[in-house]
Amino acid sequence: MTRSGHNVGHVSNVTRSKHNIGNVSNVTRSGHNYKFAYNISMDIRRYYTPGHVVFITQVVNHRQPVFQNSETIFLLKEIFQNAKEIHPYKMLAFVFLPDHFHVLIQPKGNSNFSQIMHSIKRNFTVAYKRSMNFKGDLQFWQKRFWDHVIRNEKDLENHLHYIHYNPIKHGYVNEMEDWKESSFLKWYKLGAYSGEEKWVEPLHGTWGE
Repeated sequence: MTRSGHNVGHVSNVTRSKHNIGNVSNVTRSGHNYKFAYNISMDIRRYYTPGHVVFITQVVNHRQPVFQNSETIFLLKEIFQNAKEIHPYKMLAFVFLPDHFHVLIQPKGNSNFSQIMHSIKRNFTVAYKRSMNFKGDLQFWQKRFWDHVIRNEKDLENHLHYIHYNPIKHGYVNEMEDWKESSFLKWYKLGAYSGEEKWVEPLHGTWGE
């Protein structure tokens, strides 16, 4: 991804916890991958609609950890919600990390995911500048975002799980439920993580980070 434009601003470094993982029934380390239990009988794949679910990764310019600030995350969530009024979509899963986010969205009506992302990126930048009383040009986001149209049910399953274990991968927490800015608890309550099946990140997976 291209990194250009002005810095977002000075942000303190984020402390990352070590990957000290315990019980395999929660999350364990396997080589460079992780295993965790999920409930295949819950059948998350029923949420799949051919050609209409998209995995998106968007990174902050220069990977500044701006979203470690709770007010900035709240603003981002607000912008995501407002975008639905112009470009309807359904959010299937999400995770917001200090310097990037991943979402699984399902556009509705005549809108497509490019229109949705353009709206979110532009409107967030405007709102962020206003909140910081910042004048002038600001390249808040990396110019491009990663998109992947979900191909089948297994593809959906992999991307959903990747989103929820992403904070562990980056060393912020040891267990998925410890990261509050994701849809993990929603899926946990739906029964997606109460089984014995094990998910491992595909070795050659490409996630746009």
